[in-house]
This record gives sequence, C-alpha cells and structure tokens, in this order.
Amino acid sequence: MGSYDDSPPVKELNLNGPGFPIRLEPLRANGWLHDMKVSSPTASPMNNDISGTLFNPVYRAWIKKYPSALNVFDKIVACGRGKKIALFLDYDGTLSPIVDEPDNAVMSDQMREVVRNAAIHLPTAIISGRAVDKVFDFVKLTELYYAGSHGMDIMGPVGKSSSVADHRSCTNSNKGKEVKIFQAATEFLPVIEEVFRLLVESTKGIHGAKVENNKFCVSVHYRNVDEKDWTLVAQCTDDILKMYPRLQLCHGRKVLEVRPVIDWNKGKAVEFLLDSLGLAHSDSVLPIYIGDDRTDEDAFKVLRDCKQGIGILVSSVPKESHALYSLVDPSEVMDFLKRLMIWKEQEATSR
Repeated sequence: MGSYDDSPPVKELNLNGPGFPIRLEPLRANGWLHDMKVSSPTASPMNNDISGTLFNPVYRAWIKKYPSALNVFDKIVACGRGKKIALFLDYDGTLSPIVDEPDNAVMSDQMREVVRNAAIHLPTAIISGRAVDKVFDFVKLTELYYAGSHGMDIMGPVGKSSSVADHRSCTNSNKGKEVKIFQAATEFLPVIEEVFRLLVESTKGIHGAKVENNKFCVSVHYRNVDEKDWTLVAQCTDDILKMYPRLQLCHGRKVLEVRPVIDWNKGKAVEFLLDSLGLAHSDSVLPIYIGDDRTDEDAFKVLRDCKQGIGILVSSVPKESHALYSLVDPSEVMDFLKRLMIWKEQEATSR
C-alpha cells in the first residue's frame, strides 16, 4: 500500500512547537481484555484495498495528523542538514514483518544491507523487547548498538564500547564481536527465569499461547490464541504476577510483557545512548526513532519532550502516538532509510 497525504504543504519542520494532543489510554489492572485489544489493533479490511484506504475518512484524518515520512522527506532532511543523525530502530514490525511465529521474524537480506549501510555512516541502534542475543542472531551486523529487553540490556561494537561505558557496564563479550556495555536489571535475572518457567507451565493448556524468555523480561504471546481465550492468557499471567510485587505488566502488540519494576524503558535506552555517545541536548544532533509498537511510545515521547528528535510510527492502522510522522510497513521503512542514506552521502560530497 502506498502512502497518502492530502494535507497542505508543510512550510517548515518545527521541533519546538506544541505536539499533537495524545490520548493513549492508561493500562488498568482490572481491564486486561480491554487493554489487550487496545494494544493489538486488528488491521482493517480496507488495508487490502488501496483506493478504499485512501478515501476512508478515518484514515485520511489520521494521515493528516501523522503525515507519511516519505511524503515530507524533504522537510525531515532539511531539519537534519549539517547535523549528526542518530538512528534508533525497533525490530519486529519495523525491520521485519510481524509473523505468527516469533522465531520466524527474519530480516530480509535487502533490509540487512540497508541497515548495514546506515550503521557505517550514522550511529545506529536497534532497540527491541526481545533478548539482545536474539536480536543479534536475527540481524547479524556487528556495526550496530543493540538494546534488548526494552533497553535493559545494551551492547555495542567492539572498539566503540569504551565511549559508552560507565559504572554499570559489563565487559563480557558476545561471540567475540560485541561487548555488553549496560545492564539495568541484573538482580532480577533469577526471578525472571522463575516466572518464565511458571508461565510456560500455566499457559501450556491454551492453544496458540507462547511464552518467550527475553532475559530481563518475559513475553507472553497471544497472537495465535483465539480471541475468546485471551482472558485465559490474561488470568494466567495475572495469577503469577500477583506473587511477584517487584514485577509489572506492560502491553505490546498481541503480547503481554512481564518486566522488573524499575524506571527503565526504550525511552531511557535512547537517552542513555545519546548521553553516552556525547549526542544528548545538542542542537547539532538529530535523533530519529522508528518503531511500530506501544512500547516504542516511551522513545517517541522522549524525543518529543526534549524537542531534539523525530519519532516515526510504523502502522497501517490509525492510532494515537507521540510520533510526528508515520510509515505503513517495513518496506516503507526500508525506502525511507535508503533515501536517508542517499541524502546523507550527497550532503557529505557537497561539503
């Protein structure tokens, strides 16, 4: 599906102006089923019909509010002219398509080459809810920074790790190629492992449910669960979570995330990397974050609040966001990254 925007031309990109009103509903302990549905919007049949989508009034209103990053590309790069761009990317649904089986969320070779090219020229990080080693195994690029478990486990390229190390750092290597540089919740590892085992046992009777150990969090996937059984998934998770007051529930796209109760998320990971790389609070830096999930909203909000960067939501379904712009799917993400690198190379040669 192509992008569409019938709004008047944007005169300038103003990062210091007020943002759009945001109406993200809070997660409520007693409204699990409601929150599961809110966090997992189903693509409308209109998305299979380009003309139907373009003339759907709800979609038209939404795309005016969150214009396609491809349609306003010139405005975005104008804002980045002469600046260092830092690139932050979600994985599932952003660099790879959403699939029924999480283990099959494989990145295409073409996308991998595009991301590699970006990482050669720009500070680039992938920030995912998955365990950092799993993301590394999918991406297989040593030029990147990786933040797994929603930013609680960060590793960077060998030779660059010293620039982002601090008192919380680790020095153990990953496959001789990457170095752990930050782990926010090491003390929770035993309890996360324990909860993982309990959830596997608790949900084994629910057809389609899958529990994934992402090291610093546990993901309970219900993508393949019949919607009438979503309440069973919620109840099983809630029953176990009640026994662990130091753990909390967060919602993603058809996944329940059990995480430590600490002040850390994808937004904090972005702040940590920007600060550690000496790129925070600088008028000469433009961070760009691209993601598709509710968990990416923390990062979008950080960039909006600091008035320093740009958030781009990947979605074919109208939904509220702290992002400024939108892209439909991973294919449009790849097009955007290609155009960004072509522009960056042209800017470098023109100096």
